[in-house]
Amino acid sequence: MSHNDIISDWFEEYGNDIYHFLIYRIGPSDAEDLLQEVFIKALKGYKSFKQNSSPKTWLLSIARNVAIDESRKRKSRKWGNTIPLEKANEPKTDISPETIMDLNEETKIIYQCIQRLKANYQDVLILRGIKELSVRESAKILKWSENKVKTTHYRAKIALNEELRRCSYEGAQSSRAVR
Repeated sequence: MSHNDIISDWFEEYGNDIYHFLIYRIGPSDAEDLLQEVFIKALKGYKSFKQNSSPKTWLLSIARNVAIDESRKRKSRKWGNTIPLEKANEPKTDISPETIMDLNEETKIIYQCIQRLKANYQDVLILRGIKELSVRESAKILKWSENKVKTTHYRAKIALNEELRRCSYEGAQSSRAVR
């Protein structure tokens, strides 16, 4: 079986998982392009896949690196356009109207709150909480120790709960203002 065939099979098997990871990590507007980039990198780097982990773990590791690169590009673009500092720290909100319509209200709030967290928290919440990967699989993808995955996941859940409370409070305040 050729490398192209193997990567093609992996795309069929793991493409949705990689795509969902990218949506939560970067946002839906660029997820499809980045998904293609992940599989192009996998094809080019196939010889470096040592089969110490599952193909899914390896692909998610590539996706994480692609997402980090994209985040850096976005930050450099923000600084290049001299956006005021208070705007630079706002969460990403480049979700298409179609995507918003597909999400239920609770999922939208969780998505927005995850986007407001720091990158390490986003990664571990998506891998452990949303994709339901094991501590060991997450550690391989993140290149962390298993203890760091557990600790960071715990802290990320606390930060997400605080962010969710903040979102709920802001939502309650805005609904009162509308009345």
